[in-house]
Amino acid sequence: MPGENLTRIEAAERRAVVDTHSYDVTLDLTTGDETFLSTTTVKFAAKEGASTFIDAITASVDSVVLNGEPLDVASVNDGVRIQLKDLKAENELTVVSHPRYTNTGEGLHRFVDPVDGEVYLYTQFEVPDSRRMFAVFEQPDLKAVFTFTVTTPEKWAVVSNSPVATVERSCEVKTTVLEPTPVISSYITALIAGPYSSWHSELTSRDGRTIPLGVYARASLAEYMDADYIFDKTREGFAFYEERFDVPYPFAKYDQLFVPEFNAGAMENAGAITFTETYVFRSKVTDAIRERRVVTILHELAHMWFGDLVTMKWWNDLWLNESFAEYASTLATAEATEWREAWTTFAAMEKSWAYRQDQLPSTHPIVATINDLEDVQVNFDGITYAKGASVLKQLVAWVGQDDFLAGVSNYFKKHAHSNTELRDLLVELEATSGRDLTSWSKLWLETAGVNTLRPQIETDADGMVTAFAVLQSAHPDYPTLRPHRLAIGLYNLRDGRLVRDGRLELDVDGESTEVPELVGKKRPDLVLINDDDLAYAKIRLDEQSLSFAIEHLSEIESPLARSLVWGSVWDATRDAETPASAYVRLVLGNIGAETESTTLRTTLNQLVLSVHSYVAPEHRESSARQAADTLWELASSAQPGSDAQFQFVKFFAALASTPEQLAKVAGLRDGSIVLDDLTVDTDLSWELLTSLVAGGEAGSAEIDEALAADNTANGAQAAAQARAAIPTAEGKAAAWASVFDSNDLPNTIVRMTGLGFQRVHDTALLEPYVAKYFDALQSVWASRTYKIAEYLVEGMYPFPLVDQRLADATRAWLDANQEPAALRRLVSEHLASVERALRAQERDTQLG
Repeated sequence: MPGENLTRIEAAERRAVVDTHSYDVTLDLTTGDETFLSTTTVKFAAKEGASTFIDAITASVDSVVLNGEPLDVASVNDGVRIQLKDLKAENELTVVSHPRYTNTGEGLHRFVDPVDGEVYLYTQFEVPDSRRMFAVFEQPDLKAVFTFTVTTPEKWAVVSNSPVATVERSCEVKTTVLEPTPVISSYITALIAGPYSSWHSELTSRDGRTIPLGVYARASLAEYMDADYIFDKTREGFAFYEERFDVPYPFAKYDQLFVPEFNAGAMENAGAITFTETYVFRSKVTDAIRERRVVTILHELAHMWFGDLVTMKWWNDLWLNESFAEYASTLATAEATEWREAWTTFAAMEKSWAYRQDQLPSTHPIVATINDLEDVQVNFDGITYAKGASVLKQLVAWVGQDDFLAGVSNYFKKHAHSNTELRDLLVELEATSGRDLTSWSKLWLETAGVNTLRPQIETDADGMVTAFAVLQSAHPDYPTLRPHRLAIGLYNLRDGRLVRDGRLELDVDGESTEVPELVGKKRPDLVLINDDDLAYAKIRLDEQSLSFAIEHLSEIESPLARSLVWGSVWDATRDAETPASAYVRLVLGNIGAETESTTLRTTLNQLVLSVHSYVAPEHRESSARQAADTLWELASSAQPGSDAQFQFVKFFAALASTPEQLAKVAGLRDGSIVLDDLTVDTDLSWELLTSLVAGGEAGSAEIDEALAADNTANGAQAAAQARAAIPTAEGKAAAWASVFDSNDLPNTIVRMTGLGFQRVHDTALLEPYVAKYFDALQSVWASRTYKIAEYLVEGMYPFPLVDQRLADATRAWLDANQEPAALRRLVSEHLASVERALRAQERDTQLG
């Protein structure tokens, strides 16, 4: 990636010189399979006589014409930037180039469907990749109007940010001219082209406009697309946001496109949202995934206001875009759709992600220091999304939801189509709430780390509370104590259900906050700090409450309260306060009664991590056997056809290791073992096959047979994962070579290969790859695109070893390599994960 980085200083210097007006981008997508023709004319103002550069990552450049004067291409172009000198007050630049299609999910991605041989294209430009399709001043605060003209095969759909203006057809080729966009940033421009199937509807915006709606998917997936449901959720989101924001939808149309080999969950291109095809359900998925799709749909819709209409000046305020969309989409899901327990989902998934990220050495303030583009790339993390959204939820509790939304509305109206910084939002929130947020912002947004809150309760012989305080602590490396607006829930067991009898909401600050309101009251069975999950903090239960909660966890009536208890015990396990074996027993003893799909999914993932990495090595084999056996029993006794049955089967397959367990996996797959109303469809069959491969009960022949029966993009990805799981030295070597010795594989195959590579029962298979991994890091980082490099750094790290040798080797590489910072960050996170696992193992050893 050398030469492609852009620093904040460079962006600020260029913004001081340049003010962009418009881009006319003409693309010919019929010129070949490797490159395409891109002609860009950009009009911009500048400081007279100044010099700057425009970004253009290209295979070649034919011509550069500035204000009517041809420039010498060889002297001004290096394949990444084009230098511009002697600028006038008003300028017109035309660049004719040949950019490359990619198979990495960055820039203009080209995919050939193995089902029918059709070609599908889509763009992914966040953070810095519109420059891979056209010449552009690639930074968010140089907004402009964009007009796209695109030549394609005649039968292709062409979708961009604006509606189609005209189409001219000739000899099986057509040229589509799109209407000019409003003033937007380059990273939210988009182009999606190919023989996509489409569905269309419309809605009426609150300002009376008719907004056309579109849903698109590949032709080979069309039978699985539930477009009517997508339209329903979109209408619910539109109505919710337009009312709460008091600002009409700011664009002319709203298309949602499900595209192949997508790196993210979705992308907020203005009026043309792209989604991962994971959200086209060709097989049964968990309720957790179905709910997540709704949250994602509403997350991207929220971005049309926060991020697209009003955009950050620089990427240090990326969190504002993502955190706001995450908070708003959860609120909308809970209040405007059938997924009423969305805040429970938020607690189980987003909060656990945030707490995990915030305890890594790479933690950072929510308002992060972003020095360059590589800093941004690694900052799409649990701080930027989940912690930021959690803190916004805390801010809403602090200022009140009505005042918060009123301030947001004023922010949209005041800064429409422009760029802002954090202070611009805080000014509006202070005006509507009457609170000074300067101190709050410093404590919450400009410092890193997560606090821990725990109750301190004293009672007399009759069980009456004589003293009650909430204690707050912080990690010594991040010692900030913060103000928290939270609730304390008082729960008692009644008729077999643990129900809330009382709730107290209060402000907590400093090391100790007395709660006199609870003194003189009968101590309840369970005291739950941070009831309703308003605060962002790790929570501990007092000893009596913890014992009672564990004994009666399945009887807690509130799904959100159960999720908070699950989270508290998991935090204690990660912190090596609770032995991992004890956590495994807690999960196996209580998970059968859990009703919330995301809580189930999150907890079972934590169970797998505990069994494989946190349980002491001497306990690991028996713990894994017990966990898999119990999950099989739970699957066999679960309600037929239920989400719980489905999840128990999936996680049983993930843990199955003994001959008896693998025989059950094989029986499910071949139909000789049947669970009532469980359908072993295509995707579940692949999961069962991968389990058999990892267990040595199937191999290349079975993978080839399955791929022949499922010759699709999904099938190819599943096959790549299964092949990389082959438990032999030759299998692991082949997986390694496929991604390190060649740069031909697409992004999704690289990612799935990493998942299979780490799938081992005998961790000794990965020992040879410790040295190979560290030897390859610098060359991979320098030679691959960011996303491919990330997949290799993340997916091929031999984490399942979780031993001291791996920790020592990781630390040695960090000591010897001070640059690049973004790569060091990823490796340091690996080290932290291994060291945490080793501490958990040591604690588990003490269990005896």
